[in-house]
Amino acid sequence: MSFLSRIMVLKSQAHFSAGVYNRFGGPSPAGLAIEGSRKKKSGQAKSRVGLLILGFMGVYAVIGGRLVEYAMKDQEVVSSILPPDRLMASRPDILDRNGEVLATDIRTVSLFAEPNKIVDADEAVEKLATVLPELDVKDTYKKLSVKTSHFAWLRRQLTPKQQSQILALGIPGIGFRPEKRRFYPGGSTAAHILGYVNIDNRGVAGMEKFIDDQGLADLASVGMTSDQPLEPVRLSIDLRVQNIVRDAVVNAVNNFQSKGAGAAVIDVHTGEVLAMASAPDFDPNDPQEGAKEGWLNRMTNGTFEMGSTFKTFSLAMALDSGKVKMTDSFDASKSIYIGGFTIHDFHGQRRWLTVPEIFQYSSNIGTARVIDIVGIDAQKDYLTKFGLLTKMQTELPEVKMPSQPRVWKKINSITISFGHGVSTTALQTGVAAAALVNGGKLIEPTFLPRTREQADEIATQVIKKTTSDEIRYLLDFNGYKGSGRVARVPGFGVGSKTGTADKVVNGRYSATLNFNSFIAAFPINDPRYAVITFCDEPKTGEKAYGGTISAGTAGPIAREIISRAAPILGIEPKFGEGGSALLVSY
Repeated sequence: MSFLSRIMVLKSQAHFSAGVYNRFGGPSPAGLAIEGSRKKKSGQAKSRVGLLILGFMGVYAVIGGRLVEYAMKDQEVVSSILPPDRLMASRPDILDRNGEVLATDIRTVSLFAEPNKIVDADEAVEKLATVLPELDVKDTYKKLSVKTSHFAWLRRQLTPKQQSQILALGIPGIGFRPEKRRFYPGGSTAAHILGYVNIDNRGVAGMEKFIDDQGLADLASVGMTSDQPLEPVRLSIDLRVQNIVRDAVVNAVNNFQSKGAGAAVIDVHTGEVLAMASAPDFDPNDPQEGAKEGWLNRMTNGTFEMGSTFKTFSLAMALDSGKVKMTDSFDASKSIYIGGFTIHDFHGQRRWLTVPEIFQYSSNIGTARVIDIVGIDAQKDYLTKFGLLTKMQTELPEVKMPSQPRVWKKINSITISFGHGVSTTALQTGVAAAALVNGGKLIEPTFLPRTREQADEIATQVIKKTTSDEIRYLLDFNGYKGSGRVARVPGFGVGSKTGTADKVVNGRYSATLNFNSFIAAFPINDPRYAVITFCDEPKTGEKAYGGTISAGTAGPIAREIISRAAPILGIEPKFGEGGSALLVSY
């Protein structure tokens, strides 16, 4: 600004001041008029600003209300499916007894469409098929063509690569929803114990279903689960032993060309199942692949006549009743004829046999003589106490009820004494065998951790401890001198009993098809673990031990399991000459 211009401005300001204020410094009449006008205009301006603010607030309130309304409408549109938080609901991890992960959730996404937003259904289907070649084109087109529909699943549980490829297609009206998929790191290793889940991550079988039945499924159905991690569920299973057991039964199916095989390892003092496998099996990551044969858990959901392993229970009840002593002898010199049936021995000695010899030679005739002394009513009572005539109680949902004759006649009593006429599950047979060697206490099996103190609280004394000691002697004797030699692992003191049962085909016993079972306990001087194995309809076996009978098939399964698992379970080998110290007792 120039000097002159500045002077003009100063003069103008001075003139203004002179008009407003008098020479005494107070406001002049003209100044008072100007001041009133200014206050009036200021008040009007403030009113206008206030009205303007209120107007803007009203407009924004209307806009916000409409946005909330539209949001609520969108929620109603997709209410036919689970909201995202429920789709992401977690299942607890399943761990083995040592903390190894057996089952866990992994994040994935599923593909959906909003048919009302699809511009060209044909084009959308054609593009999707380039990424998902197995897509059902006809069904997908049908879903996308329903313009009144606001939601439709197209494919559940995509891979990250598939999601990326579909995103690149840029199809309007196509989206992804987060989900969780169950993953089993061990694949088939513990299939029948863990079970599997359906597409909605809900338990269908095994311990997965057990977990849901404890309340998880009910919580999920009412939307009370979340994507937050849940407390893991720890099982009694030892993954190391489980791998061994599964290997052994799969090898038996392949090597012996059998219809099926199974095995379990049980802690005799707690009832904990440390390992259990049934073959054929399936991969829980893709259960449909094993639907034909693999879904059947032959250890708990199949019942079989257990053959001569039942002689162990028959002699136990005879000794426990006090009517038979270990030193007693019975006539096994000739067959027994009763009700049109002939009872004979497979390894006939054709002479009188002591109780240990009846067990050693697996004499049907000798066992029949013994059970005749026990009586039918006492036999039924003991078998019921052993848990062999009732449904086994455990966490797995897949448990079959044993079968028995409607009316027990003398012929039924005799055949049942050596394992024909009553069908039970393999696992409950192993549990009953554990009771024979642990001091006489029946402990229901569990797939969850259980202490010895907790087991003692629920245990039922089924035979006297002295009887248990006598049975341990018989198992040891048979494992050293009888058919159980096949599973005698040096240093680990294995006591055992074989069982070979002819299978019933079209109402008659087959001369060529066997169901072979084997029970064992180790170390037999102070048993810690029981093993039950079976081999169903083998076509071959170890010739040195009789081929297709139990000693040549089910026995080798037990031998493989014990020889590999005993060191892992902390059993220290004890080497010495001859059999166990128990053998000097009688």
